Order: sequence, then C-alpha cells, then structure tokens
Amino acid sequence: MKEKIKASLKELSRVSGVSGFEHAIVKEIAARLSGIVDQLEIDHAGNIYAYIVGDKPGLKLMIAAHSDQIGYVVKSIDQHGFIRFHGQGGVIPSLTIGRKVLLNGHLGIVGVKAGHIQQPEEKTKIAPLHQLYIDLGVNSREEVLALGVDVGTPITYYDRIDQFANNDLIAGPGIDNRLGCAILINLLAELAGPVKKAEIEGTICAVFTVQEEVGLRGAKIAAHKLNPDLAIALDTIPAGDTPETKTEIELPIYLGKGPVLPIISGGGVRGNIMHQSVHNILVRIAAKEKIPYQTAIFIGGTSDAATIHLEQNGIPTGAITIPRRYSHSAVEMADLKDAEAAYRLLYALAVDLPSPKELVFIRRED
Repeated sequence: MKEKIKASLKELSRVSGVSGFEHAIVKEIAARLSGIVDQLEIDHAGNIYAYIVGDKPGLKLMIAAHSDQIGYVVKSIDQHGFIRFHGQGGVIPSLTIGRKVLLNGHLGIVGVKAGHIQQPEEKTKIAPLHQLYIDLGVNSREEVLALGVDVGTPITYYDRIDQFANNDLIAGPGIDNRLGCAILINLLAELAGPVKKAEIEGTICAVFTVQEEVGLRGAKIAAHKLNPDLAIALDTIPAGDTPETKTEIELPIYLGKGPVLPIISGGGVRGNIMHQSVHNILVRIAAKEKIPYQTAIFIGGTSDAATIHLEQNGIPTGAITIPRRYSHSAVEMADLKDAEAAYRLLYALAVDLPSPKELVFIRRED
C-alpha cells in the first residue's frame, strides 16, 4: 500500500489547489473516484462527497481530508511585469524568498535583492510578503496578461515529491494534505469492491474538503449537510523531532512512529478536544490490529475536526494525523510508514464500525 499511496501523492501534488481556487484538484480527485464509489457529489463550495454504502445498515462515518493547499494569489502587476502577491493560508515569508513558483502553468521566481548590494542589516532581516515580488521573465504588464496571469491568479510552489535513499521518507510541496487525499482515494478503491462492501455495516462518506487552510470552511458545510454519526479528520501534523526543537518539551511527535491521535488540538474557540469515545475506539482498533500510533496535545494548529464537531447536535469527532517536518514549505517531509499505518487504522474502522452505544457521552451503565 505504501507504493500506491506514494504514486497517488506524486500525481496529486502536481495539481494546483490553493485555498479558494481548488477547481483543478477537485476535478482531478472526482475523475479518479468516478465509477468506483456508489455515489459522487460536488457541492457549491467544491467539497467532494464520495459514498460507499455497505450491504448492511449501520452508522454513517464521515472521513474528511482537505484538498486545498497553502499558496499565494496575484495582488498586482506593475508596468515592468513584476508581480506582487498575497499569502493564502499559513505561508511563511522566510520560506518564500527565492522559490520557484507556478502561475497558470508558467514558471516564476520569487525575487530577492542581490546579496552584493544588500546593506548589512538587510542580510539578517526577513522581508515581509508585501515587499516580495515574482519575476515571470517578461518585461511588461501586457506580457503577463498574455500568459493568462492577472489579479486573482493562484500561485503554487514549483517542485515535486522525491524519496530519500534507502528508506520510506519523502519530501516535497503539498504533503499537507495531498497525502491525506492519497490515503483516502486508495481506501475508497479498496472498500468499493463487493467483497469488502459485504463487510461494511453502514455508510462511508469520504469528503475532500475545501478551504481548510483559511478557516476550515468546507468542513463546516460538509458536516452540516451529512450530520454523520461519527467523523474523522484525516490530515497532517507538525513533527517536533528536529534539532531546533526541544522535542519532549515542545512537540513530542516523531516521524516513523505512527500516525498521531491529537487529544487536544488548537486552542480557544478554534480548537478541538477529541471526543473521548472516538479516542477509545481508535485506540482499541490500533491495539487489536497492532498498528503503531502516537498521542499528542498540539495547541499550535488544528484540523477540520475543530469545525465538524460543532455542527448539528454535536458530532463525535476525532482526527488521524500524519507527522510531517518543515510544515508549510516546499519541502515538507513525511514517512510512508506513518501513512500506511493511518490507512490501516481507517480501513479497520470502516469495516468494523462501532455500535451507536459506543458513541454516547454517558452510558446508562456508567
């Protein structure tokens, strides 16, 4: 399964899908699922709903993986053809300078003042996004427009997914969260067969959500529409196992030790405390199937779970997240073993959905 997930990830990572501009990636994912799942829908926001209906009645499970990625959007074009841009999602200025980018399929460079003429203080200062520009290799605004690039054109990193020598580590742009999408596509393909459908007691609805990086917007719409009995957000999560981090104090999350079940993620009104019943179910399945996993409290970010659990009457929600290094950069790094373990956990959950009584807040016998 690792090879299938890697192959899907490489293909998906080449498709643009900046938050709010997910049209190309939505079209790509929908095409991959057409003819495989029992029912396929796309709502007005761009969320994809892919249903697999089991042969026996039971719970409705929602699995959400966001299809959008961080990126940039053209803000203005000057008379010489240089482009100013706006960050879309959690982009980081220090990881933007000097990168190759794509605009409507055309190569661009995030320009930087030559070090030879920088003042000493400039060499140690990170320029904010509004001071940066993109060079498309043209000489006028008219030439930029002729390339189909205008105000509002989305911008993505120009790079690819590569694998390190002799291990399962991969790196490249958009691992957050094209890796989750790759896992979910392969899971649906596996579950869609008649033999597997006979094992499912209930309905699996996979949702490829939009605009997660700018406020978990698509997931809110999807959760309200579906009102599932149980929901899982499938995403990535920063790893803390690099030299600049006090790992055990700041972020005890490691590559290669399994997917993370975040007990608490985010903070305040934007966070999520995993439903205790959902946590217990995932831990039980992991133990039964001998699937490695990590638990963590991660206040620095969250996932679609933070908005899903607030819909309708309160939806029992959890998250399965894959560790990644170098978050929100063009060189995000992950371990395929963690991705495969996340796949196995989701598969085991899908073919052995819990009973309704396992999801109640307080059982009568308690």
